[in-house]
Amino acid sequence: MKPSSSFFASASLRRFILAGFFCFLFSGFGFCQNGSVGISYTMNVPIKKDSLMAVSILNLDSDFVFVQGGAFEMGLPDTSSVEGGDIEKPRHKVTLKSFYILKSPVTQALWSSIMDTNPSFQKDCYTCPVENISWYDAQRFIAKLNNLHKGHYRLPTEAEYEYAADGGNKSSGLKYSGSDNIDEVGWYEGNSEGRSHPVGQKKRNELRLSDMSGDIWEWCSDWYEMFYYKVSPSDNPQGPADGDKKVLRGGTWLSLDEGCMVTSRGALQPDSKNKFTGFRIVRDL
Repeated sequence: MKPSSSFFASASLRRFILAGFFCFLFSGFGFCQNGSVGISYTMNVPIKKDSLMAVSILNLDSDFVFVQGGAFEMGLPDTSSVEGGDIEKPRHKVTLKSFYILKSPVTQALWSSIMDTNPSFQKDCYTCPVENISWYDAQRFIAKLNNLHKGHYRLPTEAEYEYAADGGNKSSGLKYSGSDNIDEVGWYEGNSEGRSHPVGQKKRNELRLSDMSGDIWEWCSDWYEMFYYKVSPSDNPQGPADGDKKVLRGGTWLSLDEGCMVTSRGALQPDSKNKFTGFRIVRDL
């Protein structure tokens, strides 16, 4: 899938693309070596930030992972004693269509390449998840991306998020996304040192997806209803018709380990934003 011609109309995006091309062309001669964002490299060209932006948007479609549709058991077992787990019961069968999902949360680099801003509290970590994002902010990003790029991008449904976090049709039935040991796969209150971290540093799950347990809460498309599972349809559930909160999934760098389980649910008003909220996107077939 190739970007539409209008994608190249932005002067800032053209700058990002040229910077990325420069890095690629001269990488064998010591240009654009690894370093902190914003430093100057050989020939005193400060292009690390721009090159990350260029790579993030030019490689966007290759950063999606195909998730084969299928059926799975969503939610906690009825016998589970996880504190607060009643909102994740009853366990129920759900069948989903196939979709693509971004292998990591949207990064500061990808956000900046589309929106030309960086609202994050932890700035200048362009490989970190963008945060301080409301549900409405995420929708504005997606609308702009859909206008610039061929394809249809959107937020995942809550069911799609859990299915992907659990490993899809390759699931091993693990507690967290990719492991029964949270330290292997996620940043949470026990190891985060009080901040978010660059994406992809932890072990990936069965679908090669990263950071679906911990690091940053991720918005889903669904309205939130505490006991929705009791009435949820089995085929491609979209959540309640309305509500006052939107679903968040994945847990954060400040969550306890149980808050990062693949079944864990959260919610906030859609205009809420803080240092814990970000998102990833899916792409329809």
